[in-house]
Formats: sequence, C-alpha cells, structure tokens
Amino acid sequence: MLETVKTYSSPLELDKALHHAVTLAWDDLTTPIEPRAIRVEYLCEPGSPLDHLSVWSVRAGGYQDLVCDFWASASRAHPSGACLGNRHSSDKLAATLDFIMKNQGHFTRPADAGRHGLVLVYPPDGDDRIEAATWMKGVQAPGIEVSPEDAHQRPEVRVPHQEEKAWASTDEEAHLHERNATVSHEPVEAPARTNAANYFELRYAWPE
Repeated sequence: MLETVKTYSSPLELDKALHHAVTLAWDDLTTPIEPRAIRVEYLCEPGSPLDHLSVWSVRAGGYQDLVCDFWASASRAHPSGACLGNRHSSDKLAATLDFIMKNQGHFTRPADAGRHGLVLVYPPDGDDRIEAATWMKGVQAPGIEVSPEDAHQRPEVRVPHQEEKAWASTDEEAHLHERNATVSHEPVEAPARTNAANYFELRYAWPE
C-alpha cells in the first residue's frame, strides 16, 4: 500500500524529488571521499513506472563509485529495495528512495521526457538543504527524519564489491572541472564487477 503524499503546492517532478533525496543524504555520502557531485541514472519508458535507478558518486578525474542500485521489484537476479555499495552507507537515502519509488504516481515527468533519466547533484548549500528538508516535512514521509542525528534506521542490502567506471560525458565533465580546478590524475584500478553492475549493463545498455 502506498504512503500518502500530502502536497502543499503543485506536483513535484520526479527528478526534483530524486535531487532532494540526495541532498538530504549528502552528509552520509561524503565518506570515504567527498564527491564532486552525485548523479542518479535511470531508464524509464514514457508512461511506465520506474523500476530501477542507480546512484553514483563522482570523484576527481571523472571516476564514479557506485553508491547504490534501487529496484522497485525483486527478481532472481536481485532483491527489491536499495543495494548499497560496500563503501557507502545511508539509511536516509535508502528510506527516501523507497518512499519516492512507492509513490511515483504523485510525481511528474515532462511530456517530452525520453527514456534516459539523469539527475546531477552538486554539493548543496544552505538553501538547497532547507528546500529539501521543507519538502520532506511537507510530504510527511513516514520513517524519514530531517535531522541526521534522528535518522530512522532501516535495514540495508549490501553488495559485496564496489564498482568504478570512467565518466565520459564531455559537457558534464567540463562542468565538474569548472567547479573545482584542482583535479587529481592518480590512476584508479577498477575492482571486480558486481552481479548488480553486470545486470544493469546487460539490461540497460546505452546505445552506441
């Protein structure tokens, strides 16, 4: 049964809700390395509910660490809910994503939105945090607290390994370099791929 979303303004876009989810959990995502940005990726057929999304932490040099995958439904290949990478932990992110995915009917997408969804979140300032906290208080999502010290504890499903991949989007990478001119060129060795990552690439292969 879906939780009730009590709105106090016009319907919020799905991408904005995902942006708020990352902002609320930002402090949890600054370890072990504070990211340059967090990106949320998903594939969604127009008019169909979103079943899967992935959250990535973008580091210096354009490398990304998998923060978590979230599946709305379970299969033999994966459970439902948030599967967090082995170096990341955020009950708040898992809880907020769970709330958003269970209440997708209350969020909108632009009429001309394509299959590929991308939400890029830079380190939030005070106004960003206030906006996200005000939204969460307004929708009154059960089990999700605004203050970090009162965060509701939820079980997490963890994947055994962390995945890193090179981020090759020229425009967005340029934007990141503009935000911080100091870029580390230290080589990063990619670890063994996880089952969740292999499943994501097989199912949601980006067109050449």
